[in-house]
Amino acid sequence: MRGPPTAVAVLTTPPARRTRRRVPWRALAGLVPALLVGAWTAGHWAVVADGGRDLLGAHPGWLLAALAATGLGWVANACARQGTVLEPLPPARLVATQFAATAAGQLAPAGIGASAVNLRFLRAHGVPLIRASAALALYSLAESASRVGLLLVLLAAFPHALHTPGVLPARSGLVLLAAIAVAGLTAAVVVLAAMERVRRAVRGFLTAALADLRSLHTRPSRVLALWGGSLAFPVLQAASMAAVALALDMPVPAVHVAIAYLAATCVAAAVPSPGGIGSVDAALGLALVAAGSPTATAASAVLGFRIVTVWLPLVPAVVALSALIRRKVL
Repeated sequence: MRGPPTAVAVLTTPPARRTRRRVPWRALAGLVPALLVGAWTAGHWAVVADGGRDLLGAHPGWLLAALAATGLGWVANACARQGTVLEPLPPARLVATQFAATAAGQLAPAGIGASAVNLRFLRAHGVPLIRASAALALYSLAESASRVGLLLVLLAAFPHALHTPGVLPARSGLVLLAAIAVAGLTAAVVVLAAMERVRRAVRGFLTAALADLRSLHTRPSRVLALWGGSLAFPVLQAASMAAVALALDMPVPAVHVAIAYLAATCVAAAVPSPGGIGSVDAALGLALVAAGSPTATAASAVLGFRIVTVWLPLVPAVVALSALIRRKVL
């Protein structure tokens, strides 16, 4: 039998460590989107209620079509995101991330929230920071080029789509086409000049971006995913807007509604706001009136479009965002 511990043994025995309870930072971070969106919804409740009343008398079939187009838009977005990196990404998680990014996109202007979510996703799947940032820049470039290119093609085919006597000049479609072309060329010159000035500071970023761009365009699957998804996304958004207009019996051809939406989003890009709320809404309302819609119907269509594409998916998108944060997908 062992005797009682000696004084020396007692002194040399290390004290028991106190177990500290870790603060569940990741779980708390998952609650932040829900709190922010809840506060935003409370502040805009009157607008949500007005739009909801207008939609109660709308054709449910067209509203379901608008929801379907919105859902397919997340798939198209996921395809475009996959086309920006060489590494294969898990498809289900990639689509879920695009869905969750819609909630983050309502909390910061110019798509910063959605870009942050996608950056976290790429970093979590082993893409280095420089290449992940280059992938975000490539996506923005491809999506913007596809949106503007689609608008220019439609305006060339329907030059009077945004003409209503007493609202816009007779050749407003061609004028808008020329203005967008000039703005695009000007933006390109400004970007090139800025790149020339700061090329030394961002040489590593540009080297990685150009290397990835060359590698991606040697793979047909990545080219199809990038440019096919980038083109399909604005097409599906415009289709969702047209479906909402049809649900409200707007007396404007669906293709003219689509052109009005594309023109509004291109113009509103110059005034970034969280989720495009405010800038896109004002531009879209004006474009729909210019296309021939009564002012009241145009206002209802804008509200209906927001409800279908943003407010209805908002709560499940917040839940998805919180779940992805807790599971360390982001």
